[in-house]
Amino acid sequence: MKFSIIAVTFAFTCFVSLSQATQVRQCQGGAKKLESSEVSISNCDKPPCKLRRKTDVTIEQKLTPEKDIDSLTTAVHAEILNLPLPFIGVDGTSACENIFEEDGTTKSGCPLKAGKNYVYKNSFKVYDFYPKTSLVVHWALQNSNKDVTCFEVPAKII
Repeated sequence: MKFSIIAVTFAFTCFVSLSQATQVRQCQGGAKKLESSEVSISNCDKPPCKLRRKTDVTIEQKLTPEKDIDSLTTAVHAEILNLPLPFIGVDGTSACENIFEEDGTTKSGCPLKAGKNYVYKNSFKVYDFYPKTSLVVHWALQNSNKDVTCFEVPAKII
């Protein structure tokens, strides 16, 4: 009996530590302020996030629109030496196919309703040709070229 309680406690602790949020910074501009508890980047609890080449990195973000939204676009770039370099295959793509209901498993898509909770999930490849360098990842969801949500996180390609 004791062993079962210890095993369950250990499993729960591991699950909680794996589902921790990532510390992020707020972007400049008018986008809704995101709390760190609303963003999760795989294998990164606190910056700088280590982005290993030849891997995929996943992003999950909680989203509650302040107004109805008909469409969303993903705007992602890395700032290296104050130069914005778009993330290949992610920047400029529709975010609608990556929107889920609050449970995180039921696809929702667009349009989004004001005040309703959603989860945005996406991933990106860290290509082998990316240079090993420090950078700032700028990740925004936009409607009509205006940020609906936005966060930045220092990272390092390794």
